[in-house]
Amino acid sequence: MSADGSTPPLVDQLFAELSEKVKAARPQEDLEPLERAYRYALNHHAHQVRDSGEPYMTHPLQVALILAGMNMDIVCLQTGLLHDVIEDTGTTHEELRREFGEDVAHCVEGVTKLGKVKFYSPEERQAESVRKMLLAMVSDIRVILVKLADRLHNMRTISALSVERQQRIARETLEIYSPIAHRLGMGKIRGELEDLAFHTLEPEVYEDIRAQIDARIQDSDAALQQMKQTLMLKLARENIPAKLEGRIKRVYSVVQKLRRQKIGIDQVYDLLALRIITDSVKNCYAALGVIHNEWHPIPGRIKDFIAIPRTNLYQSLHTSVIGPGGVNFEIQIRTEEMHRIAEEGISAHWKYKEGRRGAGVDEKGVAWLRQLVEWQREMRDPGEFMATLKVDLYPEEVYCFTPRGRVIILPREATPIDFAYSIHTDVGHQCVGAKVNGRIVPLRTPLRNGDVVEIVTQSGHMPSKDWLSLVKTSRARNKIKHVINASERERAIDIGQKALEREARRLGIALSRIGRGEMDQVASDYGCAKLEDLHASLGYGKVSARQILSRFAPTGELLPPAPPEPVAPPPGTPIPGRPGPDNSDLVIRVTGADDLLVYRAKCCNPIRGEAIVGYITRGKGVGVHSLSCPNVQNLMYEVDRRIDVEWARAATDNFMVKMVVYTEDRPGVLNQLTSVLTHENSNIRSLEARADERRGPDNAIVDMTVEVRDKKQLERVVAGMRRIPGVRDVERVQ
Repeated sequence: MSADGSTPPLVDQLFAELSEKVKAARPQEDLEPLERAYRYALNHHAHQVRDSGEPYMTHPLQVALILAGMNMDIVCLQTGLLHDVIEDTGTTHEELRREFGEDVAHCVEGVTKLGKVKFYSPEERQAESVRKMLLAMVSDIRVILVKLADRLHNMRTISALSVERQQRIARETLEIYSPIAHRLGMGKIRGELEDLAFHTLEPEVYEDIRAQIDARIQDSDAALQQMKQTLMLKLARENIPAKLEGRIKRVYSVVQKLRRQKIGIDQVYDLLALRIITDSVKNCYAALGVIHNEWHPIPGRIKDFIAIPRTNLYQSLHTSVIGPGGVNFEIQIRTEEMHRIAEEGISAHWKYKEGRRGAGVDEKGVAWLRQLVEWQREMRDPGEFMATLKVDLYPEEVYCFTPRGRVIILPREATPIDFAYSIHTDVGHQCVGAKVNGRIVPLRTPLRNGDVVEIVTQSGHMPSKDWLSLVKTSRARNKIKHVINASERERAIDIGQKALEREARRLGIALSRIGRGEMDQVASDYGCAKLEDLHASLGYGKVSARQILSRFAPTGELLPPAPPEPVAPPPGTPIPGRPGPDNSDLVIRVTGADDLLVYRAKCCNPIRGEAIVGYITRGKGVGVHSLSCPNVQNLMYEVDRRIDVEWARAATDNFMVKMVVYTEDRPGVLNQLTSVLTHENSNIRSLEARADERRGPDNAIVDMTVEVRDKKQLERVVAGMRRIPGVRDVERVQ
């Protein structure tokens, strides 16, 4: 409200627009509950303003307008208006329940972030907020629909925030919210979220790609219009009712394809697409025949998502053809119902029966969500939870079959091990081999669309630790980790117990005279719930037996120093706790300890500014990985071996980083690349350029090793290189 107590005109205008929108879509609906929620939110958000300076109430109203555009019900619209009252005002869940009922209170609670709970780190807060939202989604899918609408409006108005907050929110949007929208089939919202987030993260690249798309559209417009006219005549001649519309591939989708395939925009065949919307499945296939009779299809570009829908219920026929003037076009064919689901996803077939709340148990569109929550339920480590969640949210594109014809849908690059665990946990554990299309293949073989997979099992066989580097599904990863955890933990407990007994004998301390209660207290002092956990920590090398036994030495007597190891390790082998001048990384240290050997892992070579995590390796000290390292999740199967590490001193240390640049093969490109490095005062340690014949005669690859001070300098270098005309992509080698 304004200073005089009146409602700002913009707020009243937005609510009037909302009311008109709901009346048009639901003429029989009673709008009194909607107005009550509006008045309640308006009263509680009075005198609050957004970072842009607008009245705060404009945000919940815009969220409700987005939901009204999805034709959502009154409860969902009320939630949109009230979604911030618990987080940003003094309102409680109980007050909302009394005022608006259990449904609205439940949805608002699910959308609310865990802002009032203390966490150790931002990562933990984010993980628990997402976990809470997913659990709420299971009982009522409206929670995520409101959250997506909330995120969409925040992204539309993100320019009012600081650059740091913009970057964080945009990254979170790309990693979590747009994939959720994709999995719910909400193509329009997903596309807008991705483009807004990408524009925030890489504005110059966004504008460059959009300009290239606009140029291609102008060049191809005449061919597109000719195709439309020809198709309308041909379809009418075959008595196939159809509506034709054009589709331009979104900027972020184009960038993803360019970077994934390392190609130029002229090699993107589905940049422009025609959509044919007809009345029946029969006519979808009939239209496909008409198209292929008129233009040559491009081999390998025909996809039938009608016979085998995607997991988000998307259905359509896709084909790419060589159109007039040699221009490549993609054509999508679908029914009206398929089109509605492709655009709006779960909200397109929203249904409530007999007062049931949320999606019914038979709702296929959220079946994946129930499985996801079940698999993630027992993951307490926030880093592991977020990493596996992101894998689960990525598009699933590989459709394989059992010998009996059952369809198994897996992520790209999935292996027969993933396939085995998708059938049953026991099949996965006992998998010893696989046949793909009748031929025996290695278990690391990536599966492809249409593969018929037969799993060979052997009773009593258990999974190998090496499998963690092969599997792509969180289900398989979690099942394998569970088995390995148990085995590794038993081994660590045994090693730790024997080490304690051996050290006690050497020091003349009788463990049998130390009561269980005293040992349990020692375990508690070291953060262990029970004595077995302390033995495990000993076995992993997190603590030493001498540390534990020091309190049981006679009063005032110092324990003698530990003697040399009976067997000398091989030359050059680092020993935990004994850092030497050549093998200790002084740039990183273990949090709270100064006497542990630390080294940076060669697989990811973390640099200052990156989030890092330590992993205790027997006989080698603490290996430090970047949290983005592909090997982190494979290593962190045992949480007890994880240890907190931090960057120690902000000196002038330089870090070696290997990079690969995919570019056009043209004169002057090397000069431009090195100019970027010169501008950043970054030294080149090695550089090699070669032709990239796999991607065509005009493509090249540049391998280089450069010196950078920290992550921010590396990001500036990469951004500068990507702005160079003709550069397809820049990757850091890990």
